Amino acid sequence: MIPLEQMIRELPPEVQRSVREFVEYLYTKYNTPKQGKPSFEWQGALEFLRDQYTSVELQTVQSSFPTAHSSEWQSV
Repeated sequence: MIPLEQMIRELPPEVQRSVREFVEYLYTKYNTPKQGKPSFEWQGALEFLRDQYTSVELQTVQSSFPTAHSSEWQSV
């Protein structure tokens, strides 16, 4: 069986670039650190606002914020 490195070396340069891009994609896909569980450190941080706002009021305000996928967010 021919070693992988030798097979790649024998390919044309443009195909070698494609192989490299594919390997980089796989490397990124499988070597990305996994995120841990959320810590909820912020829990209770706005407790002092409890008597000023209802949860419905806060939801209304929050719904007006741009999302990560909205075009408004990219223009900020």
